[in-house]
Amino acid sequence: MKKQITYLFLSITLLISCTKEVQIDIPGYEEQLVIDGQIEPDSPPFVILTTTKNIYAPTDIQAYLNSFISGATITVSNGTKTVVLDEICTDNLPPGSELMVAQLFGIAPEDLVGLKICAYTTFDTDIWGEIGKTYTLKVEYAGKEYNSSTSLKTPINFDKTFWKPDNIFPNYGFAWATLSDPISDYNAYILEVKRINLDLDGNERDPLFTKLFNPAFNDEFVNGTTFDFAFDNPMSYGDNSIPNNVKGLYKIGDTVVTRLSQLDPLAYEFLEKKYVQINSAGNPFGVPTNIPSNIKGGALGAWIGYSPAFDTLIVKP
Repeated sequence: MKKQITYLFLSITLLISCTKEVQIDIPGYEEQLVIDGQIEPDSPPFVILTTTKNIYAPTDIQAYLNSFISGATITVSNGTKTVVLDEICTDNLPPGSELMVAQLFGIAPEDLVGLKICAYTTFDTDIWGEIGKTYTLKVEYAGKEYNSSTSLKTPINFDKTFWKPDNIFPNYGFAWATLSDPISDYNAYILEVKRINLDLDGNERDPLFTKLFNPAFNDEFVNGTTFDFAFDNPMSYGDNSIPNNVKGLYKIGDTVVTRLSQLDPLAYEFLEKKYVQINSAGNPFGVPTNIPSNIKGGALGAWIGYSPAFDTLIVKP
């Protein structure tokens, strides 16, 4: 017994003697500009400017609203026309623009009135998006200049969309799509959906499009092929009225509109890494991901051209 205790003591002493204190030098917080801009066919350019926040800073609604930046000069050019964007705020919108601005902000129209969020856009249709054109962005703020460009590619739509019932819950199931990817050097996509069937109050179930859980993909492994894939119902995850065992599924009676947008390579790289990061947040085994930006000058974020095509799926047996 004495020998065993002696061996145990020596082992513990050896382990302690091999321990080394590691010093990690964590850099301090430095505020950066974040540019979130987009353009699509027949729609105006739309740019939001915010600042990054310290991870230990407050996360209440006021802190969020305070992060929006006013007073910048932003110009967009399509190669022949250059326009300085106007600063608009959600509490003072031009009549008739509420739904469009709500979609751009990703906020329900009825919630816009209660918030003061400012962004930059224009109602000059000469600079609205056109297929085949490249749009350059210049942001001037606090004595610095930031630049980017993006292109509006030709939209590619699904061959068809269809629905398959779940084996256990036959009134529910995944939606499916068939896509023929063109034989070309590169194609990338992002998929959004919404349901337009009416709720009990006579309103469309989803006023805005919602991105899938993993919405962005490219043709690295499917270039020039025709393939089927399933897509989920992202609106169901936060709906407490839907049982957990059928969340992610569409039910009989749903009318689903798909919005499949073509992206240029840099826009895809940003969005794909962004959603990988979002979906792995809090996962201790997740791989840290640096989200690339197509903004030059030191800002974060991206300037993205979306080229959408739409399809409608009526879910029925």
